[in-house]
Amino acid sequence: MYKTTEIASSEIISDNPVHQRLLFPYIEAAKIVSGNLLEIGCGTGRGVAVLAPSVANYTGVDKNEPLMTQLSAQYPSFKFIDMFLPPLKGLADNTFDYIVTFQVIEHIEDDNEFIKEAYRVLKPGGKLILTTVNKKYSLSRNPWHVREYLATELKNLILKHFSSIQTQGVHGNEKVMNYYEENKRSVEKITRFDIFNLQYRLPRWMLQIPYDIANRMSRNIIQRSDNKLVTGITYQDYFLSDDAEECFDFFYIATK
Repeated sequence: MYKTTEIASSEIISDNPVHQRLLFPYIEAAKIVSGNLLEIGCGTGRGVAVLAPSVANYTGVDKNEPLMTQLSAQYPSFKFIDMFLPPLKGLADNTFDYIVTFQVIEHIEDDNEFIKEAYRVLKPGGKLILTTVNKKYSLSRNPWHVREYLATELKNLILKHFSSIQTQGVHGNEKVMNYYEENKRSVEKITRFDIFNLQYRLPRWMLQIPYDIANRMSRNIIQRSDNKLVTGITYQDYFLSDDAEECFDFFYIATK
């Protein structure tokens, strides 16, 4: 079955650097979370097994009924809900100790309502752990994203509802940066043909499939040219720092 590059697969070799980058926040969040946890946008369940040992209860929500059914069978003691976001329909106020939502908000039309709803269902003192891509490090327009943020933009949006926030960024070591530079060169080889800058002028829906084809092509090119670089990256090659400006992804922890 074809898999979009927007959902990096652990099974596709060329996706490995992105898969490891997406796995890393779960490893970090598992050190923090406890009690009653909600994951908004749990997707394929990449991080469920990572988070599970740290919490008493897990609830995952996403808009994919077959996937939620599959995850419910795989993790019968956890709760999975098929839900279009926002709102967090059917979830009561002041319910969760922690919320994790990784690489989700960039897909949400009403991002303000998204943050407002996260605040609503958290207990007083509860924490929201959120990641999303840093616009400064995007190599081209991603038409699967409604928008991307700069560090201060995201911080200000969250602080409209939350009382405090800790801003960190996900960074990569030399191995990861070498992959990033290879990817950048590969993307530039493709986008140089976009002489009319159509990637920023056409509506998102028109660009999604061409973007996905080009992205898959770029990842495959890098794998063929340096397979060791692609397969050698693990989540341990990523790290957090307080530099939320020059990072791949924001890692923000907001407190209600």
